[in-house]
Amino acid sequence: MLEIKPIFHALCRSKVGAILLLIQIAITTAIVSNAAFIIQDRISYLSQETGYPEQDIFIFNVMMFGQDTSPSQQYELDEAMLRQIPGVVDAAYSSTTPLSGSGSSSDFSLKPAPQESKSARSSYMFIDEHGINTYGVNLIAGRNYSEDEVIVTENYDELSKVIVVSKSLSDELFPDGNGLGQSIYFGDIPLKIIGIVDVMKGPWLKDSRPDNVALIPFIKAGSNARFVVRTEPGQRQSVMNRVEEAMLKNYNKRVISRIRGLDEDKEQYMAEDTLMMRMLIVLITILVLVTALGIFGLTLFNISKRTKQIGTRRALGARKSAIISYFLVENAMICSVGLVIGMIAAMYLGQLLMQHFSIAQLDVRYVIATASAVFIMSLLAVLAPAKRAANISPSIATRTI
Repeated sequence: MLEIKPIFHALCRSKVGAILLLIQIAITTAIVSNAAFIIQDRISYLSQETGYPEQDIFIFNVMMFGQDTSPSQQYELDEAMLRQIPGVVDAAYSSTTPLSGSGSSSDFSLKPAPQESKSARSSYMFIDEHGINTYGVNLIAGRNYSEDEVIVTENYDELSKVIVVSKSLSDELFPDGNGLGQSIYFGDIPLKIIGIVDVMKGPWLKDSRPDNVALIPFIKAGSNARFVVRTEPGQRQSVMNRVEEAMLKNYNKRVISRIRGLDEDKEQYMAEDTLMMRMLIVLITILVLVTALGIFGLTLFNISKRTKQIGTRRALGARKSAIISYFLVENAMICSVGLVIGMIAAMYLGQLLMQHFSIAQLDVRYVIATASAVFIMSLLAVLAPAKRAANISPSIATRTI
């Protein structure tokens, strides 16, 4: 028999400790539910497929100060030289870097501006005919640019008439899947879609449309440039160690800076999210430990307060299992009320986080899973003190002090 009624009356006579524990369980459930959901969301975000062989790609910046050569001609020579380095798969100029948190974006529409039409926001990069292969993305429809379709200039007077887009952007603009061969507008400039690539993330993974990417064959040669190099697997560091010397040997009136891997750019961009996830894991661990210690301490306190009562019951023939059951049921009653309050608070807290911090709506499964875990943890925390109470000697507990 669970003896719920006498246990309830006993709790009412000593309710301060029970209420404090109830509040602690409720707070733990509310916070841990949301923290666990955010952690899982961050893990999915941090481990998402980007479409790039990140471990094989590196980027570096070039700043030219020499005036005795044309930047566009020099960059073509540089690209050709980079492709000759042992271990290099391909190399290309790129206006921006994906996964870095820094880039360019615009609306691409079905009609020229300022006409009203369906449009989609997308990041875009200026690259040449080697860009797609250098980034290692998969061309799933159409073709790559030809060399004569790439506009190399030192101003923005002319722009290419073709474009390669990601599948995500094509599907958003053309839901029927017939984007290949269609024209879209970059402002009032028509661009014909000649190719579609599979998964390809833009500069902002936190963006509402991170998969929307447009690749435009356009090189604006200036004193500053960015090069992307893809190497054979395992050869990246070796090539990175040689690239500055090779570039300066090709033309020495410039500075080579920020040689870094694509994965390093991504890691730096995601540093805040990684830190937040680790802090939440620490918070969950501390909350669970504090709650477990609270349950453990309250049970020990109740045992010390009820030593004579326990001894009397033992002297009257109560089995050890009955004593253990008493404390388990008492803890379960406190925990159940705390969990109900905590689950309601968790859903409310989830709504606040969604409204103020653009976090996805809390999945109720996380609340149920957290409540179940806290309930099991509370039973385990009370088990050792309950066994200790069951081993109290009747002769010691019932003697007059």
